[in-house]
Amino acid sequence: MPTASGDLDSFGDRGPLLRWLVFTGLWIFAFFLLWRFGLVRQMVAGDRTYLSPIIALLYFATSLHCLWRTIVIAREGDAARRTGALIASGSGRFDLDGDAVVVEGAGQLPTGLVAAHIRDLAVKARLQGSRKLDQTLLLRGLASRLRGSNQFGAFASDTLMKLGLLGTIIGFIMMLAPIAGLDPSDRSTVRSSMNLMSDGMAVAMYTTLAGLVGSILVRIQYYMLDDATAKLFAFAVGLTEVRVVSILENRPEAAE
Repeated sequence: MPTASGDLDSFGDRGPLLRWLVFTGLWIFAFFLLWRFGLVRQMVAGDRTYLSPIIALLYFATSLHCLWRTIVIAREGDAARRTGALIASGSGRFDLDGDAVVVEGAGQLPTGLVAAHIRDLAVKARLQGSRKLDQTLLLRGLASRLRGSNQFGAFASDTLMKLGLLGTIIGFIMMLAPIAGLDPSDRSTVRSSMNLMSDGMAVAMYTTLAGLVGSILVRIQYYMLDDATAKLFAFAVGLTEVRVVSILENRPEAAE
């Protein structure tokens, strides 16, 4: 199990949040370069459906959601780190003080989902007496609370991809529509049709590119968020199985 001075530090405020900031800084720098060379303006001007700006706005909103969830997980990780440190330095006895858990000789556990899970374990141990303490269902609830709305990332990524594909279909419709009224003997008609076909191809390519890039970037952000969430849950499992459950099973009267 991680120690208070070792792997626990990776769950502090700086871990997941710093990774998100570094990743976001890189794509903002890339966006600035594309804007500097006029590629972004060219894409917006070439997309007559305005799906590319819509995809960009949805990506921005999704990134803000990911930032919020990253901050939440970082704070929960920091609370879990301090919880582990208090339990490791305590005397091995828990006392319930309302909704708080007090470690004898160390102090009150910081507010957080892991501390709330430990409180539920302490209450369960007190109510069931000397029977073996099973935290399987409580761990499932903890995992669900830690994940929160992380699944929104998969929905957002899929939505961006489908908007890009929608733009592809619209672009091909715009590209093929002039063929029906094309008169090969009229050069002006052919030239006008070629311009419309070119506009349709631009819409198809730009919206597909925006949807693909947006979907990939969202996937990367939420992969980092899910990884931090999984590590926090693994730490909570190790902490409770090795220390908390052992203390409560050996001394069930401690949760009073």
